[in-house]
Amino acid sequence: MGAIPAAKDQWYVIHVLSGQEQKVRDNLVRRIQTDEMSDLVYEVLLPMERVSEVKKDAQGKGKRAESRRKFFPGYLLVNMQMLNEDGSIVERSWYYIKDTQGVINFAGTRDKPTPMRPKEVEQMLLQIRESTDNVKPKISFEVGDEVRINDGAFEAQIGSVEEIDPELGKLRVSVNIFGRSTPVDLEFWQVEKVEPE
Repeated sequence: MGAIPAAKDQWYVIHVLSGQEQKVRDNLVRRIQTDEMSDLVYEVLLPMERVSEVKKDAQGKGKRAESRRKFFPGYLLVNMQMLNEDGSIVERSWYYIKDTQGVINFAGTRDKPTPMRPKEVEQMLLQIRESTDNVKPKISFEVGDEVRINDGAFEAQIGSVEEIDPELGKLRVSVNIFGRSTPVDLEFWQVEKVEPE
């Protein structure tokens, strides 16, 4: 391992019980104050992403719904001082994390936690910020998929996916109108996959 990052630049991935991520995060954050750990533990993140999907209402119409989903199920990111400049473990930090109910271990380590590389941290934080700002479609499509249009002028029509723009969450769907194949641009939430029977 190279140089030890400065205290406030040390980030660790903590493996926690699946389904308990929010509870463990809240517990860690609460204990930072009660155990006076703010001098060693700076931030606890449960990365989430915004996801949109179409849910049918009572009339069977498709309505766009947005929810939040865990970016890395089973893991938290913690910005904390775990290692001294000489590479020795800060025992207060070590036991603070290890003794938290729901924590399994530091990810990727057996005995001595390794901080994430600065470049990894930078990319991870950027990815988290982007996923918080942008809504990602829950369903993924492939060229050639058959879809049913649930919203707009072509509602109830069946078409075939020709192009996909995952960044914008849009599809170009070929729909048969008056015997002619016509391309229609739609958002992901306006269509649903037609599953083969």
